[in-house]
Formats: sequence, C-alpha cells, structure tokens
Amino acid sequence: MGTPYSLTEKKIVITGASSGIGRQCAILFSQFGAQVIIVGRNKERLSETFNNLKSGQHIQIQADITNYDFTEKIIKDIFSKCGKIDGFVHSAGIELSYPLNNMSPALYEKVFSVNLIAGFEWAKQLSKTKYISPNGASFVFISSIMSQVGNASIVAYSASKGALVSGAKSMAIELAPKKIRVNSISPGYLDDTPMTIARFSNFTDENIKIIEKQHLLGFGKSMDIANACLFLLSDASRWITGTNLIVDGGYCAR
Repeated sequence: MGTPYSLTEKKIVITGASSGIGRQCAILFSQFGAQVIIVGRNKERLSETFNNLKSGQHIQIQADITNYDFTEKIIKDIFSKCGKIDGFVHSAGIELSYPLNNMSPALYEKVFSVNLIAGFEWAKQLSKTKYISPNGASFVFISSIMSQVGNASIVAYSASKGALVSGAKSMAIELAPKKIRVNSISPGYLDDTPMTIARFSNFTDENIKIIEKQHLLGFGKSMDIANACLFLLSDASRWITGTNLIVDGGYCAR
C-alpha cells in the first residue's frame, strides 16, 4: 500500500532554493521521489543545493525572480524540459530591518517585489492550464509569524508576509476550479537559516535567550518547515486549501 505522503513522479518548482527553507525543501522533496526544479539568484549556492539532491532528473535555474518580464519565458522552458507541474513553493524572501522613519517607498518596493509580487507572478503563470498537471497542483507560500504578530523595525517585512497570507486565501478561491490548492506556512524563528543568523548577529546572547523562551518548544529548524511543505504538497492534504499553517513551536500561543 502506497503512502499519501509520497511525492513520487510529482514535479515541483521551488524559488529561493539556494539556501534556508527552500534548500531544505528541495532536498527533502527529492528524497520523497519528486523531480524538483530549483530557482535562485546565486549560482554557486544553487549548485550546492543541486548537489545535495537525491539522484533524479532535477533542474536548476539561475534567475532573479523579480525580473517579471522573463517569468513566463522561464516557465515555458521548465515545461519544455519536464512537462506539466504538480507543485510550487515560493520560499524566496528578504528582510530589511529599519525603523519606520528610515523606510522609503523604494525599500518597501524592494521587500514586496521578492516576498510577494514575484511569488504571485510565478503562481499566475504556473496556474495556466497548459502548465498544470491534469490531476491539479498545490501551491505553498512561505510567510512568517510576523504576519500574525508585530515587531519593531520590520514594518515592510511584516506587511509583505501578511499580504502573502491574505492573498493566498483569495488565490485559493480563484484557482479551486482548476484543482489547484493554495496554502501558506508561517514559520517561527529557525536557528539554522541565513536570515535568522544574520538577524541574531545584531542581538546579545541574553536577547536571543529571551526570544527562544517565547517559543514553547524552542527554536525550530528549516526541516520543520520543509516537513510541513511536504504535507501540503502531498495527496495527504488533498482536502486543504486557503489555510495558513502556523509552525512556530508555540510562539503564537502566548
């Protein structure tokens, strides 16, 4: 008897696959039988991800996903190489930590372009019938618990992640007739991602311990989020769409 958690023969596109959650997703999905198409800006780090994938006909694409004029061309190329798509994970993201008084329209646009607009543009193109498996597909957007709670100096980041959650819900309604499920995941602090490591570099050890205590189960790992993504991409979640899955070690329970 097969397991509903298998990704065998599924073809999954992952943005932000050169590090962090995106990289862990790519590695895990390949272990569960998927053909993964990894997308990232940094060629060297993307190759590191590629070299850690379980053997298979995987594809790596070096691209800046905010170059929207090239999005459809890239997706056409993916389709020509591997056929129709079964899943999409938008893991690419950036965080700019500035007080509100130091923010500018250009900085807001920079954050939103990566965290939100690029992901939705890729979803728009991938959702075309000619690119999607006849069995349907699952789209997953990586948000943040900062979409649910506030924090100082990350107004743009919080706003972009909140918009990701609410937009995904509306997208789920619109794409359901195409048998495309759309969900988001809001991770808590993960102590093994470049984004968190960079953020913690500005904190004292005491401050880091305070944040860790706010997570009832301690800090998480990128694998915790990859496991949640695996579930949402698999047939085990066939009746789930329009949901934001909070994976935060109990941070939001307080």
